Amino acid sequence: MAAFSKRAKANRAIADQYEGPQSAATAMKVLKSFKGPSFDQTVECCMHLAIDPRQADQQIRGSVSMPKGVGKTARVICFCGDDKVEAAKAAGAVEAGGESLVEKVAGGWFEFDVAVASPDMMRVVSKLGRVLGPKGLMPSPKAGTVTADVATAVTEYSAGKIEYRNDDTGNIHCVIGKMSFDEADLLENFNFFFSIIDKARPAVTKGEFIKNCVISGTMTPAIQVAV
Repeated sequence: MAAFSKRAKANRAIADQYEGPQSAATAMKVLKSFKGPSFDQTVECCMHLAIDPRQADQQIRGSVSMPKGVGKTARVICFCGDDKVEAAKAAGAVEAGGESLVEKVAGGWFEFDVAVASPDMMRVVSKLGRVLGPKGLMPSPKAGTVTADVATAVTEYSAGKIEYRNDDTGNIHCVIGKMSFDEADLLENFNFFFSIIDKARPAVTKGEFIKNCVISGTMTPAIQVAV
């Protein structure tokens, strides 16, 4: 059996004092009280939703710019026509182009975190479905990564705009900040994201929609948030 570090034991002792759902404000306070490693941990929210992930009309997917940011930037590429390449690169794209960029990615180049595309390029980008799809990198209108205004999309995603989507078990994960954030900023980001998911309830879902919600740092116990 693996031995737990003193830090892990101390954090577990703190978490044990707050069993069961806590208010969002209390959950943030407990999270910030955990003893952490030297690096700035990412703080994530996870919700379990009352959806059937197999049904297309119950898929929950989108993108969000947190009001207080998430403490990180992203490498963005842009699939676009030659007339938009300069604007995309000026907005922060690490690479931009049409068929030549498609071929580059098809050849195994994946030094990017987000792919943005203009609608007219999707007929070409669709060739990368089997390559980008499994990695969660395929541009999508629902996620806001297929848009005519590629320069704005590149700017937003480079600055930390993030995508979210439910997994096959009905869970949805999203980064809401860093452990170095103030409690108030983490709370504002959490409340903002919670409201987005709450409003995304599928029409066919009756009764309780958000069944469970927890927040945690990269190396901390999870704290349950009352829903």
